[in-house]
Amino acid sequence: MLYDTHAHLDDAKLYPEIENVLARAAAAGVAYINTIGCDWKTSLMSVHIAEKYPEHVFAAVGVHPHEAAGLNAEQEEKLFSLAKAEKVVGWGEIGLDYHYDLSSRDIQRRVFRAQIDAAKQAGLPVIIHDREAHQDTLDILRSEHAGINGGVLHCFSGSWEMAKECLRLGFHLSFAGPLTYHNARSLPEVAQRLPLDRILVETDCPYLTPEPHRGRVNEPAYVGHTLARLAELRGMDVEEMAAITTENGLRLFGIGK
Repeated sequence: MLYDTHAHLDDAKLYPEIENVLARAAAAGVAYINTIGCDWKTSLMSVHIAEKYPEHVFAAVGVHPHEAAGLNAEQEEKLFSLAKAEKVVGWGEIGLDYHYDLSSRDIQRRVFRAQIDAAKQAGLPVIIHDREAHQDTLDILRSEHAGINGGVLHCFSGSWEMAKECLRLGFHLSFAGPLTYHNARSLPEVAQRLPLDRILVETDCPYLTPEPHRGRVNEPAYVGHTLARLAELRGMDVEEMAAITTENGLRLFGIGK
């Protein structure tokens, strides 16, 4: 039983055939999927998808750093209201992206802080996007006490030193397709050293397709390849790792309480 904790089922590469996508996921043993918002429109769509497929799909709402410049007070209020929906289990994805800088860094930081505050008020764990912004991400997570309701650094890309600080702040770390790549750099070390109760897996589909499907559109059915690599790195049985990561996800996102 697998849990893909970060997917974008609303994406145009997946949603037109969502019935088949979910059927393939179920056939691959994926029991739970979080579909993640990146702005108001995709957050609303994520909640719609989660409500349409209540046995399998949960939603998160939030504004990605790429879209931070477009967030206004009206949308903030609407997001907060949307976050009260029954199938919403997290606030995200939020954070910083200094690779593309599609929103200015000052705006990204301001919106990041504002959404952390909203998540705290809503009582939801935060889902963090961090690309080439490790120090600022950590500084904001620390100063805003962002881990008060738990959270996850999705598609973690930092070092073991950064991982230790994230753990100290109360966060889980999630691994996606890059863990299976030959140029994974520091990720294998982090995966080997993390406490077992803080590890999650995800696809971030339709992006970051794992080996051996790299080059194709990613989908939840492929999350097992990342899990298998994680189990290999830990010297563990795949079924045992699946049980651990799924239980971690259910606990973090408050599912089945």
